[in-house]
Amino acid sequence: MPDIKQIQWFPGHMAKTRRLMKESLPDVDIVLELLDARIPYSSKNPEIKKIIGDKPIVTILNKASLADPKVTADWCRWYRTNVNPCVTLDCLTGEGVTDLKNTVREVLADKIARYCDRGMEGRRLKAMIVGIPNVGKSSLINRLAGGKHAKVENRPGVTLTKQWVSTDIGLSLLDMPGVLWPKFDEKRVGENLAATGAIRDQILDVEEVAMILALRLAEVAPDLLAARYRLAPGEYEDLDAYDLTELIGKKRGFLMAGGAVNFRRTAETLLDEFRSGKIGRISLEKPKRAV
Repeated sequence: MPDIKQIQWFPGHMAKTRRLMKESLPDVDIVLELLDARIPYSSKNPEIKKIIGDKPIVTILNKASLADPKVTADWCRWYRTNVNPCVTLDCLTGEGVTDLKNTVREVLADKIARYCDRGMEGRRLKAMIVGIPNVGKSSLINRLAGGKHAKVENRPGVTLTKQWVSTDIGLSLLDMPGVLWPKFDEKRVGENLAATGAIRDQILDVEEVAMILALRLAEVAPDLLAARYRLAPGEYEDLDAYDLTELIGKKRGFLMAGGAVNFRRTAETLLDEFRSGKIGRISLEKPKRAV
């Protein structure tokens, strides 16, 4: 597999999305930036701030039900202290929707007051939703709109054009295509994006991604990893990526003729069970540095 850090994305896609954002900014009151709560640092597109400039922004840590709640709370506090307003949200459970509504109204309090002074109380506010592929923008829209208005699939690159949707919380939402930036400066960022499904599996070596993830889980959530795959104490701690993944395959019984482990099946299972939360609520990053 090529170094994930070195994979080059389609510059035309980023350029088109950047143009859509800039063209649409005058039409919105606020920007909602979705980050993956499991990887708030790695899932933050560094191009976004350059594009939106001084437009008010709220950071949303989405997929909270998949992340370690304590770590997510630490991230939210860090953002509120150092960057901008932040809320924790989960589109599947609806957790955080009320907090999002209240936070948006707090950020736009002056604009809302001006509307009231002009006799336009209750005027619908407009928000642009931005974020990387597969971070849950369409799911958030459907949650806030009370139904299926945006196409949702558990794979990156589903939303390809901008679309407006009205919601039940006084917001009109403008969904933007999810896009990655042209090149990752840090190898770990690319690895985290691959592990969480922000990068299409079809262009990666899923076996290598799974081996990287196995080592990461042994580092950040050893008890959950051991419990899911019935790993005994002292059995896995000092293994390298290949041997740890092979052990997981053996524990799950993913064996081929002759007793060799089916690495492809093991890799796909490990990635699927991490992404779906079956291993447990796991965060791959903690707020130790600036975002």
